Amino acid sequence: MLLSLVIPVFNEAATLPLLLPRLRESLRDFRWEAIFVDDGSRDDTAEMLTSVALSDPRIKVLRFTRNFGHQAAVTAGLDFADGDVVIVMDADLQDPPELLPRMVALYEQGYDVVSPQRVSRQAETAFKRWTATLFYRALSRLSKQQLTNDVGDFRLFSRRAVMAIRSLREQHRYMRGMVAWLGMKEAVLPFERHARAAGETKYPLLKMLRFAWTAISSFSALPLRISIGAGCVLSCAGFLYMFYVLYLAAFTSELVPGWASVVGLECIFSGMILLALGGIGDYLARTYEEAKQRPLYVVTSVRNISVVPRIPERAIILDSIDVTEVVDEGAGPRLVEDVPLFRVRG
Repeated sequence: MLLSLVIPVFNEAATLPLLLPRLRESLRDFRWEAIFVDDGSRDDTAEMLTSVALSDPRIKVLRFTRNFGHQAAVTAGLDFADGDVVIVMDADLQDPPELLPRMVALYEQGYDVVSPQRVSRQAETAFKRWTATLFYRALSRLSKQQLTNDVGDFRLFSRRAVMAIRSLREQHRYMRGMVAWLGMKEAVLPFERHARAAGETKYPLLKMLRFAWTAISSFSALPLRISIGAGCVLSCAGFLYMFYVLYLAAFTSELVPGWASVVGLECIFSGMILLALGGIGDYLARTYEEAKQRPLYVVTSVRNISVVPRIPERAIILDSIDVTEVVDEGAGPRLVEDVPLFRVRG
């Protein structure tokens, strides 16, 4: 059995020297490969990975032309993973490598997905823990797909689960929602999540909010329905207020000309209209981006990975590689060096 690790990295030069020894120690009883996807790092991450890959063929590297995002990096790793079992994990050691054998043991019991669940979040603020819990509960209700609380992208997938995920090629990706949507047999493994070993978090508050909106808008149209409901309620309130004003004008002398109520109503209705238009516009923009069918990522270089036989759908691979081709049956293979490779499937 071959075990593939998919590890997205972005400016993780400080954590890689800590990660690799623990990986090798945890996987000493397995046949394994580790696919590091460099998501446009600007530090020494690429150089470090290249150096390690030259000395260890089990270390494989995909390097993006720029930062395409964590979910695109996970997608690329899954596209090129050859293992019977594939585990996605981060490089910051908040996903402990020592947990990997226990995950494989659950897979051998017949589970297609093994999801480590954080029972504690060391070094995280109460605000972060509270918002994470609120997010998982809200998304489960909005999308009607049951998401397991405190489960991230640290997961084990069987081969058939990987093949199923590969077929989902939408532009705006939320892997946790995709896994829940597939509905495959899943085991939950509680673990203690530690603080980052080194470096800084790659998900500050603003980026987390954008990620949360991507998750909600990718798996539910409820925000649009909420705007419709709120519009109906406010319209009814506006008509009732209009009838009240007509009553005061026709049957009483209490109607005092003024602007406060008018301005208040204008603010309410204008804000509601703009909010609804913004939500509709965001969904429309996402539809437009999907219609363009642009690649999910662009790979500028690879190490220890053969990309010629398999170019994933909606992906661009740019590299200068060695290709062996057979000239004729009697001549044997011929090595053609530095053949520029440009492939795109869409």
